[in-house]
Amino acid sequence: MHIRHILFDLDGTLLPMNQDEFVTFYMPLLAKKYISEGISFDPKAFIASVWKGYGAMVNNDGSCTNREAFWQYMDELLPTDSENSERIALDFYANEFNQAIAVTQPNSLSDKVVKKAKEKGIRTYLATNPVFPKVATMNRIKWAGLDAEDFELITTYEDNCYCKPNVDYYRTILEQFHLRPEECLMVGNDVEEDLAIRKLGVKTFLVTDTKENKKDLPIESDYQGSMEELFAFVESLENA
Repeated sequence: MHIRHILFDLDGTLLPMNQDEFVTFYMPLLAKKYISEGISFDPKAFIASVWKGYGAMVNNDGSCTNREAFWQYMDELLPTDSENSERIALDFYANEFNQAIAVTQPNSLSDKVVKKAKEKGIRTYLATNPVFPKVATMNRIKWAGLDAEDFELITTYEDNCYCKPNVDYYRTILEQFHLRPEECLMVGNDVEEDLAIRKLGVKTFLVTDTKENKKDLPIESDYQGSMEELFAFVESLENA
């Protein structure tokens, strides 16, 4: 197997976390931010709305960016215009959001895995589900102890029109960089979201330390193991 390109998931993979704990921690902080800006609403209703906005991104059919899909939906629900809403959100993701590192478990192996791949001439891509603005993703990259410049691509909600597990999300990346599926490997922890790329003929490595399989789907992955085993696997790959 000659791997020239590795696509990495971020949340739960290079940044170990329990997704539910993470969301439960930061969503009330986001609601609090809006309230501090003088926007009044029921926090529980607000959080439910954000989830529906997230759903609008996941169901995006490619006709607009995920950012547009989210704010078009939220515009009808918030008692302020979407421009002001987004300004508040971006300020939150630049600042208060950083408190959420408390519910993640950064692992020094993550940076070592990426650096080892690059040392071998393998190109690396951060295929994180593009449901966050760039500022939020750059902060999560820092929490994980990674260098953003190590990645050819970092997917964010501003410049993507699909989400995982929609296979078109992955197809867009392969087409953008003219990647041959047989030369690629996807590394992720979510059975539904990250293994979906197999439909395009890309091999997968499922990280089991913080494996997510909410729908209890059958696990079909070419490789699986801990972060330690992932590091050993990347170390064993031949130079690109």
